[in-house]
Formats: sequence, structure tokens, C-alpha cells
Amino acid sequence: MEDFWLYVLGFSAQALFSARMFVQWIISERSKKVVSPLLYWQLSLIASFLFFIYGWLRADFAIILGQVFSYYIYIWNLNAQNNWKKVHVIIRYIILFTPLIVIILLLTNGRGNLERLWTEMPLALLIFGSIGQVIFTFRFIYQWWYSRRMGESLLPIGFWVLSLIGSSCIVLYGIYRKDPVLIIGQSAGFFTYIRNLFLANKKPV
Repeated sequence: MEDFWLYVLGFSAQALFSARMFVQWIISERSKKVVSPLLYWQLSLIASFLFFIYGWLRADFAIILGQVFSYYIYIWNLNAQNNWKKVHVIIRYIILFTPLIVIILLLTNGRGNLERLWTEMPLALLIFGSIGQVIFTFRFIYQWWYSRRMGESLLPIGFWVLSLIGSSCIVLYGIYRKDPVLIIGQSAGFFTYIRNLFLANKKPV
């Protein structure tokens, strides 16, 4: 039963990640170019919050690593689209500090928590999964850098290339981990990544 609720949490997060891609794809198709809709970033933040918790409960360091960095880039994009300050200030503080509090608890609540993250899988697998998550996360660092340079929230071609590479690595990692949440969730994005590459090449952003 515990595994059931764990997978409910994981699949809920992945469903939101997939929903954001579907929304972005539909709006891009209508616009005939790659766009960065507000709902994409709102769904991303909620999904990342849930997936961060899933990674902790699953004792998966690669998942936690991947979510920490992208989480705050989602917030930056919400702010760039003048939406972040519309959220109630108390909710903003909860969103901002929850990952930091969890990490602090992780680091200060004894060696057992850290060892649980590092020793429940082979080191080579952990490294491979972490590399996949780093690539997948770097797409948002690149997106943030590109958007700051252009002065608006955008999703450039490089974002979709990194998405495809990182997602492929995570799917392989998920297969070795026997984690259906990672396998199904990451595979669902392949079509939208490839389709956005075609749209971007037709009319670069």
C-alpha cells in the first residue's frame, strides 16, 4: 500500500509535467512558432514540488538533484511573466523555502538519511542517473540564460535538444531502476520535444 501511494505521487507529478508539455505544444501549434506560455511554468512548479517529495521518499539522489535547480528557474520564469508576485506572499514563502528546508533536514538529521540516498543503488548507476538529470536540468539553466539575454521568457532550440538528450538518459536510468514513473513520464515528452524542434527550425525564436 505504501508503494501504491508513492507511485500515485510520482505519476501525479509526471502527469503535470506531461500536461505542461501538451499545453505548450498546442499553443505553439496555434501560434506556428515555439512559445513560452504562463501555464507551462505554473504546472512545472507544482509538478516539481511533488516530484521533489517523490525523489526523497524513493531515496533517489538523481531525482532530488534534478529538481533543486530547475525549481527556482520555474519561479524566475513566472516572475518574468509578471505572475509570481500575484501569488499570495505566504504561499510564495512556502514555495521558496520548502526545498531548502528539506535539504537542511536531510543534511542535519543524521548520517542515515544521506547514506540512504547514496547506498541504495550501484555507484555507476547513480552517476549515470545524475548525469541524465544534470543534462535535463541544464536545459532550464540554458533557457534562463537565453531568456535573460533576450529580455523575455522564451524556449529556444537548445532547450529542446537538451530535453531530448537528458530525457533519453533518464528513461534508460529508469529502466535500470525499474521505476515506471521515470520511464513513462520521460517517454511522454519525446513527441513534443521533436515537434518543437521542427517548429523552431521553421521560425527560430
